Amino acid sequence: MKLLVTGGLGFIGSNFILNVLKNNSDITVTNVDAELIGSDPSNLDELNDSSNYKYVKGNITNKILMEKLIENSDCVVNFAAESFVDRSIVDANQFLVSNIRGTYTILEIIRNHKKRFVQISTDEVFGSMEIGSADEEHRLNPSNPYAATKASAELLVNSYVNTYDLDCVITRCTNNYGPRQFYEKLVPKAIFLAKQNKKIPIYGRGKNIRDWIYVDDHCDAVFKILLDGKQGQSYNISANNELDNISIVNKILEILDKPSDLIEYVTDRPGHDLRYSLDSSKIQDSLNWKPQTSFDDGLKSTIDWVLDQPDSKNISNDVLSSTPWKNN
Repeated sequence: MKLLVTGGLGFIGSNFILNVLKNNSDITVTNVDAELIGSDPSNLDELNDSSNYKYVKGNITNKILMEKLIENSDCVVNFAAESFVDRSIVDANQFLVSNIRGTYTILEIIRNHKKRFVQISTDEVFGSMEIGSADEEHRLNPSNPYAATKASAELLVNSYVNTYDLDCVITRCTNNYGPRQFYEKLVPKAIFLAKQNKKIPIYGRGKNIRDWIYVDDHCDAVFKILLDGKQGQSYNISANNELDNISIVNKILEILDKPSDLIEYVTDRPGHDLRYSLDSSKIQDSLNWKPQTSFDDGLKSTIDWVLDQPDSKNISNDVLSSTPWKNN
């Protein structure tokens, strides 16, 4: 299989590529990435000498480039996206370009070349869930610009399936954590700051709840869906690890033996959804997938990875900002 992965220098994309190549000697991967915020070439340094891996720097909105890459591939997995909600509050333009225009560009090319396409989406398209969990048929109800662009991309994919009979599937996952995550996200930021005995910003009172899944489990699910997911279907991916933000940070401080007074409560961001929750029984029943990593084991692995990174790692003040949604 010749697999084209977009956004493969990012957190989830790089882990997906590593897992696929580690477990499948008959697969070759071409990775196209624009090297925007969140991309890190060092994520895939270990593949520099791999004959099954090729890297191309480029943007998924570049139709000429993408046509060449897709023409020479069997299927496409689209991880490429602007994904940090806070940045979408400051300026949503790049989110519209990457998440909507980029998806449209791929769909237009696939319409002519008839390749299988996996669109990576998010639980945020459903908005906040007061009770229960969203299944695949739940109403889309995005409440921030990032989520709105991902919901728009889903609608585009579904429209191309219905209109042109394209072989597309959509995946939606809950909050990921694990090695190679960009430091502006809660878990790696908290570990990095605690390591240096610096204040860890927590929005509001830290009561926002997310279902946390280890990145390798997410990648395994995406690969199963790539191989066996049904045309035109969407699949929710979750791990049943619902925890609020303050509990996450307290666990990190406990493991690192750091004091709780490193926690600093800051102004909450506008429109911050209280709780996300997905029902993933469809993929568990139909594709025989289940998460394999406990939260505690995954968190320890993540902490070990962050602690192994050099202190000199290039991390800007914007990334570590306590209220990045205020940054201009």
